[in-house]
Amino acid sequence: MIPGEFQYFAPTTVDEAVSLLQQHGEDAKLLGGGHSLLPAMKLRLTTPAVLIDVTKISDIKGVSVNGNVTVGGGATYHAVASNDAVRSACGVLADCVAQIGDTQVRNRGTIGGSLAHADPAADLPAVALALGATITAQGPGGARTINADDMFVEMLTTALEPNEIITSVSFPRLGAGAGAAYEKMRQPASRYAIVGVAAYVKLGSDGNVAEARVAVTGAGPKATRQDATEAAITGTNGDDAAIAAAADKAGEDMDYLGDIHASEEYRRAMVKVYTKRALAKAIAQARG
Repeated sequence: MIPGEFQYFAPTTVDEAVSLLQQHGEDAKLLGGGHSLLPAMKLRLTTPAVLIDVTKISDIKGVSVNGNVTVGGGATYHAVASNDAVRSACGVLADCVAQIGDTQVRNRGTIGGSLAHADPAADLPAVALALGATITAQGPGGARTINADDMFVEMLTTALEPNEIITSVSFPRLGAGAGAAYEKMRQPASRYAIVGVAAYVKLGSDGNVAEARVAVTGAGPKATRQDATEAAITGTNGDDAAIAAAADKAGEDMDYLGDIHASEEYRRAMVKVYTKRALAKAIAQARG
C-alpha cells in the first residue's frame, strides 16, 4: 500500500503544467483530487515517475454563469454543488455533483478530473452527454474544444491528448420549456453509479417534446448516448405511455458490465427503470 517513488511538481499556471507534461511525456500524471490516482498508485496498478499537481492553478477553478454555465476544470464538486447561480441556471449539474462520493471526495474531486479519468461508473460524463457540454482543453498548440459526444472513447480513455489539460467545461442554461434530470442507483459504500441516467428535454410551442438527449453511465464500459430512446420520445406529448415506450428502448445497443455489485442482466433491466425516472422528472421540470 505504498506507492513507488516519483517526482512532484506544483505548477501555478496552465502553461507551466502543459510544459511539464511535454517534458516528461508518458512518465507524468496530472493530480487533481487524487481519489482515483492515489489508490491506484498505492496498489502499484500505476507507477508514474512524475506527478503534476494542478490544484495550485487558480485560473482553472472558477465557476461563472452568463450565457452558459462555465466551470473550471479544477473546480471542485462542492464548489459547483453549493453555487446558487449554477443551481438556478442548470440544476441537474448541481444535483449530479452533490451525489458524488462523500463530503471529503466532493471537497477534493474536480470536474476536469472526472471527465478526463472517464471512470465507467462516474456520474458527470452522463450529464455532460445529456446536456451537450463542451470541454476546453489546452495543450502545446493552444486551446481546443471537444464536444461531449466525442469525449468518451472507451473505458478510462478520452479524446484528450496526453499533453493536454482540461481548463473549463461549458454547460447550457436550462431556460423556459427545458428540463433535465439525473437519476442513479448508487453503490452504497462508494456512491458510484451502478446505473445512472441523465435526461434532457426541450418542449416545442405545441407542448410536445421537440428535442431530447439521454445518456447512461455505470452500466457499460463508458457513458453512452441512447439514440433509440431519444428518437422514441421526440415528437410525443411526453405522457406516461410515451415515457414508458421510450424507456423500454434504453440500453438496446450497449455493451454491459457485470461485477459483484450487479450482473449484466440486472444492469440491463435497471437502465430502463432509471431512464423512465429521469425522463419523467425532466419532462415535469420542462412543463414547470
